[in-house]
Formats: sequence, structure tokens, C-alpha cells
Amino acid sequence: MGAPPSLTLRAPPRPWAYGLLGLPLAMAMLPVYVHVPALYAGRGVDLALLGAVLLVARLADALTDPWFGWLSDGLPRRRLMLIALPFLGIGLMALLNPGWAAGRGVAPVGWLVLWLATAYAGLSLASIAYQAWGAELGRDRGERTRLTAWREGFGLLGVILAAALPSLLGAPAGEGGAVQGMAGSRALASLGLAFPLLLALCAAPTLLWSGADRVRPRAEARFRDSLGDAWRDRAFRRLLALFMLNGVANALPATLVMFFIADVIHAPAAAGLFLATYFAAGVLALPLWVRLARRRGPMRAWCLSMALAVVVFAWAFWLGAGDVLPYGLVCLASGAALGADLAIPAGLLADLAESGARRGHRPGQDARAGSYFGLWNLATKLNLALAAGLALPLLAVLGYRPGGGAQGAGVLSAVYCLLPVLFKLAALALALLWRARLETSLPLERTP
Repeated sequence: MGAPPSLTLRAPPRPWAYGLLGLPLAMAMLPVYVHVPALYAGRGVDLALLGAVLLVARLADALTDPWFGWLSDGLPRRRLMLIALPFLGIGLMALLNPGWAAGRGVAPVGWLVLWLATAYAGLSLASIAYQAWGAELGRDRGERTRLTAWREGFGLLGVILAAALPSLLGAPAGEGGAVQGMAGSRALASLGLAFPLLLALCAAPTLLWSGADRVRPRAEARFRDSLGDAWRDRAFRRLLALFMLNGVANALPATLVMFFIADVIHAPAAAGLFLATYFAAGVLALPLWVRLARRRGPMRAWCLSMALAVVVFAWAFWLGAGDVLPYGLVCLASGAALGADLAIPAGLLADLAESGARRGHRPGQDARAGSYFGLWNLATKLNLALAAGLALPLLAVLGYRPGGGAQGAGVLSAVYCLLPVLFKLAALALALLWRARLETSLPLERTP
């Protein structure tokens, strides 16, 4: 007789092969969110119409994530990724080549709507299935944390490449890093043409060599019931609250960093170096946070990273014009803290999703990792929207104007540095309050 399913041994996953797909998925996000508005404005799309299209598309993208999560629980993860990735590759290639619309008699705004929806759908579905698959590949907490760290590490490399490639291809950078002019359009078009090939090269090792699929019972529950199972998990709700508070604290500086570099540090030419330092520190710190999480526990490691970020941003408040080196150290230290924010919360989520069936799901059901990650991705996108919706109007109310002098710089420093500190302290307080309860909800480590 065969061994019971719970005792069936599985080969260990290959973390590098699993994580490789994170590189092109992260690369796709930056041009979609940063470059597309300027690209289509240069094609004559009215700014008000462009803003309305982007707002509706981003809201629709966020609201479809829970549905994609439910869908991924009912179908094999690899099959969904194979379906989604061509939509992403073709969608991004067409989106970054709006000149093709004229040759086909399509208005630029119509081209934008069609291919933005295609790229968003492919990216969201592929990302959710990919994240849920990582929760299933890991056999214990340590493996799931390593898989998450490799995925997020490759994702950071993808962000760095996406930020650097347009400049390397000859595109001049404008405000906020958006490429401008004919050279910028040609650089983005080249990036779009190359992206499907890069996506295929990275997806092949992930789909072929990551590890064997786990046999899951097919999820037959309705959409509402599936999400309800995840939402009724008290440990998940607590982790989601921590993630959102901490995520807003991270998104606020990301929204304002270009303004801070220009109007407080007075070093806009060094913006690329600051950003590269920040992301490189995140990549290099990832293995250290993973090791600390294994030795001291993930919640303790995450709390330490929050405390580090609080100290760093409180110090940044006192910086001023010409403090290039001190702000570089801020980028280095806050980037190191980012490594923990990328690896540990997603690893905790993978643990909770994997053990969900043992903590209240109906008998015989799978842990529904897709539903967990669908709600998680929705929260991620809401964090970005909330940060922009909070920081920019607040600056306007307080009288800040870009290039407005010393008084405006003081207001900007307070919002850029101290507001994230308040959110970080709130997240840290809840993490310390709930640490024991969350850790008791996690599955035990696998023993040899």
C-alpha cells in the first residue's frame, strides 16, 4: 500500500528556478505604472481622458485580484500561468508600441484601453497563481521563506533593470523618471519588443524545474464562500492589517522620493544613484533577513526591520540641502529594511495559506492559497492608491509646491519622513501585540 497523502515525500524545490519568473513580472510593472502615461500623452491623448482611463483600469485591476485568486484555486497553477503569460507578453509589447495603432487605423486611446486591459489581466493572473504555487511548493516554513526571498530578490533586480534599460537605450529622463521625447519612445518600443523573449526565457526554468506540483483537491466552492474562508481566518486578518499599515508606511516615501531629492537634498542628478542604492541594499539584505527569520522567528525579524526603518526615517527628517552622503546612507539602511518587508510578510502569508485547512476551513477543502493571495494583492494595490491619495493632497493643503523654497521643503520633510514613522510605529505596536498569536497560527517546521 502507498503512503498516506500527508506522508508522501516530495523532492525539495529549486528556489532559484522558482524565483526567476519574478524578474520579468516585476519588470513589467514599472513601464505600465510609470512610463505609459507620458508615452500616450505624447501621442495626443487628452490628459483628463488619459487620467480617467488609467484610474478605471487600475481600480478594475485591483478589484479583479480576489476573483483571480478564487480561479487559481480551482485550476492547476502552472496551467493558469501558461495561459496568463502570453497575455502579459503580447499586451506589454503592444502597449509600449502605440505607433502600431496608427497603421491599423486605431485611435491611440482605444489602443491604450485594449492592451492595458490585456497586460493588467495577464500580470495579475500570472502573479497570483505564481505566488500561490510558491506556498504549495515549500514543504515547511523555512522553504517557503526561501522561495519568497528568491522571488522578491529577482523582482528587485527586475525593477532595477526596468528603471535602467530606457536610459541605457538612450532615453532622456523627465520628472519622476518617466522617459520623454522620440528617443524615449523608441527605447520603450525596443523594451516592449524584447520583453516577450525575456519572459519566455525566465518562465521556462520556473515552470520546468521549480519542483513537482502538489495534488490538490479541486476547489468547488463559490467565489463568495472561497473568499469568506480566507477572511474568516483571524490570523490572516491580523497579518493583513499589519501588512497594510506597514505597506502605507513604505508607499508614502516611494510616492514622494523624487520631490524630496530635488527640493530637500537639492541633488536631482543623483536620483538614479539613490534609487539604485536602495534597491541593491534590499537585494543584498534578503539572505540576512531569511537567516534571522529562521533562527529567531519571522515576527521578531520583521519587528526588527520596522524598528530600523523608524530610526532611519526619523534621522532623515533632519537632513537638508547638500546632504548627499547622509541621504545615501538613508537609502542604504532603508533598502536593507525593505528586504525584510519583501520576504517575511509574504512568507508568513504562504505559511498561513498552507495551514488554513487546519485552522477552520470546511473538512476536505484545500487551503485555498489563491484566495489568500488574491486578497493580499488587492491590499497591495490599495496601499499604493492610499499613499498617493493621502500624501499629495496633504502636501497641497500644507502649502507645499515643487521648487517652493525652504518653507515648502520643511513641509515635505515632515510628510516624507515623519508620516511614515507614525504608520511604522502603529504597525510595530500591533506586531508586538500579535506576535505570539500569529506565530502559534503558523505550521510547525518540518523535522527530518
